[in-house]
Amino acid sequence: MSGRQDPESNDATTPTSWKTYLLTDIDGDKATAPLSAYCFMTGFIDAVCFSAIFVWCAFQTGNTVQLGLALARLFNGQHDYSFHIADQQALCSLITFILGASIARIGDKMGCKTRAWLALGTLIQTLFTMAAAIAIWKNGQTSVANSRADPAWTNTLSFVCVGFMSASMGLQGIMGKRTNTQFTTTVVLTTTWCELMADPQLFNFRRLVISRDHKILAIGSLFLGGFLGRALVDVIGSAGTLGVGTGLRFIISIWWLFVPGKATKR
Repeated sequence: MSGRQDPESNDATTPTSWKTYLLTDIDGDKATAPLSAYCFMTGFIDAVCFSAIFVWCAFQTGNTVQLGLALARLFNGQHDYSFHIADQQALCSLITFILGASIARIGDKMGCKTRAWLALGTLIQTLFTMAAAIAIWKNGQTSVANSRADPAWTNTLSFVCVGFMSASMGLQGIMGKRTNTQFTTTVVLTTTWCELMADPQLFNFRRLVISRDHKILAIGSLFLGGFLGRALVDVIGSAGTLGVGTGLRFIISIWWLFVPGKATKR
């Protein structure tokens, strides 16, 4: 009989056992639920941002191209040197997304797949979402823009809100990527669409195919998040919707603590 205690057992109540439990890598194959929730939050948060200013705080491809277009205006012969509000918001989103993604480096020290880091990192996302909710609540502007030329958010507090939302998505994207599952980053789903359409088992409907089914689940979760996010914005506004998002992210952070650990090779 071995004298070693199983950190997953009910008897693991000592501080050392709890530390071992928290620093155990999760089994990515059994993390479908929280990763699907990550994809849901991508659509949910993006719905708030896009409805107000037509900027995606999670999809930085568009923001990067938009900044390239802004720079190109300097050479179109019209000498438009103004820094348009939409370009300012895109730049704010891009910079804060990168800063949020940089926080994920903490996971390199704790272990990017450990329960402790996944719970802590998601809790940080929760705090960012809460800060965004407070900022836009104090902002006092409307939640839905009439047109691209007339964004709903234009003042300083709105930039604070966009920054915190984008930072939360940057952190989530890196954390999702580091789990190394079929959900990839949980943020950029263009790649997920491409991988889904390229899957050799795409039309094999006679059995479950994880590489296909998890990608479909990720896309569906994103769509559902966007749908419900916009529906809530229309009913309770941006601040209330982000408040709901704060609660959802807190639940996800606790969820990570109960994901089964990776089986130990004997």
